[in-house]
Amino acid sequence: MKKRITRITAALAAAALLAGCGSISSNDGGYYATEAAAQESCNYDSAAGGTDSSLMPANAAEAATDETAQKIIYNASLSMESTDFDAARETLMAAVEANNAWMESTSVYGTEKDHDRSADYTVRVPVDNYRAFLAAVGEAGSVRNVSENAQNITSSYIDVESRLAALEAQRTRLNELADQAETTADLLEIESQLSDVQYQLENYTRQLRNMDQQVSYSTVDIYLEEVATLTPTGVTFTERIADAFGGGWDAFVGFVQGLVIALVYLWPVVLIAVVVVFILRKFWKKRPKKEKLPKPTQTPPPAEYPVKPSDEPKPKY
Repeated sequence: MKKRITRITAALAAAALLAGCGSISSNDGGYYATEAAAQESCNYDSAAGGTDSSLMPANAAEAATDETAQKIIYNASLSMESTDFDAARETLMAAVEANNAWMESTSVYGTEKDHDRSADYTVRVPVDNYRAFLAAVGEAGSVRNVSENAQNITSSYIDVESRLAALEAQRTRLNELADQAETTADLLEIESQLSDVQYQLENYTRQLRNMDQQVSYSTVDIYLEEVATLTPTGVTFTERIADAFGGGWDAFVGFVQGLVIALVYLWPVVLIAVVVVFILRKFWKKRPKKEKLPKPTQTPPPAEYPVKPSDEPKPKY
């Protein structure tokens, strides 16, 4: 009996060694925490329309299907504005449909009446349509800023695949031991090991599926704002001066319009203030004026003792 227990224990230990690092527990998304591969990012300003990727190479779509290719996640963030919010939104929806993408989240703020609408969109785009989608989005309005990020997760992807292979080998060995178990205690011990291995297999399989989805579908965040006039896009000194003059005039017109609208909103208060001022002026005019008393004239006090001039000559010294 002791020899059998020793033999089963040794077999279980050997199966555990087959898993290597596969027995290390990990939660979903843990590959991001251990990823030490290079990451690249890019930020640039762009004029209206014609947005293109500055990170993804032209042949990235074909390379992504190759098993030996690098596993890279491409993400982008765009900020844009438009004077026609509805038309810009329709163009964005058309770009999503044309590139086989799908809308992950949508948030719209403001009202059409006040012309202050804005929207946040998160779009998942197939990696082979990533560049085409960015170009189509650039036609929706004036792109103010584009930020791209490329994350290389190749080393983490290979690590998860190795853990899965080791865990599958361990599961196979444990199933063989379960068929050879002669006692209930041995079978229970093997089943406990199998349960732990199965849990780790599901965990790493979920991580691998998540990485595949991140690589296959890029995430593009879009912020769209409705404006009365587009932000100037001049780059030379002369263009910037012209934009400054135009922007100053637009700001002055906007200020006057805002002042007029504020007065229209506050017309009851303005009317009441005018009536109050009119009544106070009428009341002030009807008040009797106080007569001014003449100021008393001041005379020098009389001398008590008049001084007569002396006829005596003054002594000479």
